[in-house]
Amino acid sequence: MLTRRIVPCLDVKGGRVVKGVRFEELRDAGDPVEQARAYGRAGADELCFLDISASLESRGTLAALVERVARELSIPFAVGGGVRSVSDAEALLRAGADKVSMNTAALADPRLITQVARLTGSQSALLAIDAKRLAGPTAAWVVHSHGGTRPAGRDAVAWAREAVGRGAGEILLTSIDRDGTGSGFDLELIHAVSSAVPVPVIASGGAGAPEHFADAFAAGASAALAASVFHFGTLTVAQVKDECTRRGFPMRWPLEE
Repeated sequence: MLTRRIVPCLDVKGGRVVKGVRFEELRDAGDPVEQARAYGRAGADELCFLDISASLESRGTLAALVERVARELSIPFAVGGGVRSVSDAEALLRAGADKVSMNTAALADPRLITQVARLTGSQSALLAIDAKRLAGPTAAWVVHSHGGTRPAGRDAVAWAREAVGRGAGEILLTSIDRDGTGSGFDLELIHAVSSAVPVPVIASGGAGAPEHFADAFAAGASAALAASVFHFGTLTVAQVKDECTRRGFPMRWPLEE
């Protein structure tokens, strides 16, 4: 059985880590470089930095921050927000990012996924999907762009399939309905997408207890991402890994110093 991954997410706005509920009511959660250093020591498997206002404000990428983080961090990390072109992605990878996350720009021009995958391989092309459940008797989710604020008119499962076909090597799947609620991941959404694509799926949105991470793995996720429960000390990475190990999911543990 493949080792599962725990991925703290640092949503960045104005150079600070922030966290809210359903993408709103944002609170300050600290300095991104200090947070990255702390998570590396705490046993996180990867990190994800998302500039949550870049697409809305038509700003550039986080290359300067990436350079600072890369000097401090020994674990892999992904970066997204404002990636509108191959040159944006290349700048992030050259600055030290291991993966580039695409969302709004990939929806506008799906060819970007293939172009980014050609830079260093599909493993560096991360497609972020922000999905909101549709009302109705059948489980279905619509993709949203621009930081989860605009419906894109795309079905989440179909978009995941297309993105992988275009070269995406991993899917970062966020439930807008569950984001920041602490009520658990949307397990139906995770199962639907992970069953539809042959690449790893990172579950995001709704973590509130250690068992939620294990539930996400049971639903098909290869990794599980969270923000506020880690940033504000509700959970530690070690607590989550203990529970996942107890449930039978192999985890990586930091080496003893």
